[in-house]
Amino acid sequence: MNSAATSALPTVPFTLTRAGVIMTPEEGNDLEAEGVLNPASGRGPDGVLYLLPRLVAKGNVSRVGIARIIIGDDGVPSGVEREGTVLAPDEGWERGRNNAGTEDPRVTWVPSLGRHLMTYVAYGPMGPRLAFAHSENLRTWERLGPCLFEYKAELSLDLNLFPNKDAVFFPEPVNDPDGVPSYAMLHRPMWDLGWIREGEGEHLPAGLTDNRPGIWISYVAVTDVQADIRNLVHMGKHKLVALSEYPFEALKIGGGPAPIRVDEGWLLIHHGVAGALEKSAFDHQQKVNYAAGAMILDADDPSIVIARTDKPLLTPETEDEISGIVPNVVFPTAIEKIDGQLFVFYGMADSKIGVAKLDRV
Repeated sequence: MNSAATSALPTVPFTLTRAGVIMTPEEGNDLEAEGVLNPASGRGPDGVLYLLPRLVAKGNVSRVGIARIIIGDDGVPSGVEREGTVLAPDEGWERGRNNAGTEDPRVTWVPSLGRHLMTYVAYGPMGPRLAFAHSENLRTWERLGPCLFEYKAELSLDLNLFPNKDAVFFPEPVNDPDGVPSYAMLHRPMWDLGWIREGEGEHLPAGLTDNRPGIWISYVAVTDVQADIRNLVHMGKHKLVALSEYPFEALKIGGGPAPIRVDEGWLLIHHGVAGALEKSAFDHQQKVNYAAGAMILDADDPSIVIARTDKPLLTPETEDEISGIVPNVVFPTAIEKIDGQLFVFYGMADSKIGVAKLDRV
């Protein structure tokens, strides 16, 4: 198994610089009573840039909204104009007895498919599970259903048993471990099964001794998806990409926005978590710190990390990032280019949405 050891790797030649807060909960809007956060993004057929934020209603029920991004005269996103919701927990597998949600969307425009692919967390009867949807216009989304991980004997476990988050697709096909052109997805399984049965504990893949949740990659052949886009949910050939390496990510790491091509390979902005251990796989954490880091994945084999930040690019420092529903959170989930400048959109303390400039050093 890929050991994901990266201690000797060079750092990533990019920086993040705060550019402001662009979305806060709307007063009197019941759908945003418990925050707006962790958005996806994309450009519509008309070229207009949209944000797809997670909207949290009372009772921690999440929906995916859509809002046009307002660009200031200086070229920097400065606010949004709300245009409704595009995805709500309407399916049974998105609703549990005491919880419901379509949470933390990531959206990737895939030119070879001519559509946007959305990954999101369906918070239903089995806890947080990955699910997919697709759209040609960002407004009308067709669900593909929950992700179905193929069994891999070498891991000696079934990934479908485990809660999973932070999934995102690459924007173009890459080769899988057998050299087959494939659509690839990063994701973050969590090994504690105590949420199913008290005392069940952790079940790690064969060959893995580090129990901290890390970033994995799974694939589906391009030919299978071209034959029927519903085959996108059948992800296989799973490999470990990266585990926690540095103090700012001592507890766990997870992927952020869709990877983008840079000269060195694939740039992945990720989040790292440090602080006290959490009680279960998906409880809110009250004594942790979420910060943004970055890695570069190999252009030809994105399961290989070739560069990585040993210190965060952005940490919770402003009042909006320190105080909120979950304190001390910087959570990057979307990236867009506006007039040649890259911007990263991120959740702030699970309450608001901020934007930062991404620049090469």
